[in-house]
Amino acid sequence: MTTFPFRQVDVFGAGPLAGNPVAVVHDADAWGEAQMAAFARWTNLSETTFLLPATDPDADYRVRIWTPGGELPFAGHPTLGTAHAWLEAGGVPAGEDVVQECGVGLVTVARTADGLAFAGPPLRRSGPVSDDDLGRIVRGLRIGADDVVDAAWVDNGPGWVGVRLADAATVLAVEPDLAAFEGLHVGLVGSYTPGESDADVEVRAFVPDIGVPEDPVTGSLNAGLGQWLAGSVLPAGYVASQGTVLGRRGRVRVRRADDGVVWVGGSTVTTVHGEVTL
Repeated sequence: MTTFPFRQVDVFGAGPLAGNPVAVVHDADAWGEAQMAAFARWTNLSETTFLLPATDPDADYRVRIWTPGGELPFAGHPTLGTAHAWLEAGGVPAGEDVVQECGVGLVTVARTADGLAFAGPPLRRSGPVSDDDLGRIVRGLRIGADDVVDAAWVDNGPGWVGVRLADAATVLAVEPDLAAFEGLHVGLVGSYTPGESDADVEVRAFVPDIGVPEDPVTGSLNAGLGQWLAGSVLPAGYVASQGTVLGRRGRVRVRRADDGVVWVGGSTVTTVHGEVTL
């Protein structure tokens, strides 16, 4: 048997145990894909990550990101949680920012006064959603077509389709038929009226085909939504609430910088620290 350092980090929580936990296995060079997949199924968290030496000379470390249903090329809350775990374990970045290597390439993680924030990677797919896909989404959400204010592909790796509804209350009221999504990964967003919440929008994320029926708090989706809406429909800087219907209190800070890069940040707190023995 071999032991590996382990951390479980709560990401985007507005208070203790309020966000989305990610399991992080350090020094995972010896792990094969079958072991990674089995451990991700066993943790049964939205994502489990494995820290590895970088293969790109410009990166500080490499990470592989697994859901209970398979591997992702990129995900947001694991990016922040893994960077937090790497820094806490003594990692020292080569430059001012942390540079993560993952399936979509290099992702920058900045250390700010408000905590860690990652730069949203370029969208792999953007633009309009086909009538067929939108029809499946509407059926899956159990809403009417006229309830959709707008929809667009906002895929930065996990395959997101963003759907804007009339308001936050409409987002919270959705009771989806998850089987009807047929492989689509759907993110909802709706705005709060001023003074209604400490957040500006409510977000929900549905990814049932990878073993995550509804994700508690989702960095990649919020990055894609920010690239779609920040600075136009939404303010250039805003706070997203997520996880409300799951009993979480996620808060995600989204900011479009002057150069157009969308930064996504939030709280990262280690809640479990120990070892994995296999």
